[in-house]
Amino acid sequence: MSKLKIKRGDNVIITTGKKDIKGKTGEVIEVIKKEGRDPRVIVAGLNIVKKHVKPSASNPQGGITEKEASVHISNVALVGKDGKAIKVGYKIEGDKKVRINKKTGETL
Repeated sequence: MSKLKIKRGDNVIITTGKKDIKGKTGEVIEVIKKEGRDPRVIVAGLNIVKKHVKPSASNPQGGITEKEASVHISNVALVGKDGKAIKVGYKIEGDKKVRINKKTGETL
């Protein structure tokens, strides 16, 4: 599986998808990378879905809860300081490999 350029804690913008989330920005909560499946990300406060929860010992009431659903990693892009989507590259500085903004050359 290839290396992903988006990590947990990054600010991203949703580039394509449903009308209510397209163009919105948020922080990546989790990167889901499973063998044999496409990588996905969960963005805080975006792509909210309703889930019907069965009553259990920890949640005796049950009911309908709202949670963030995952978005395919190709539908998100990192956000630069100007608030626009950026492309990510890599550069070796000393003995470390760092991510850089391809247009400006600054490290992320």
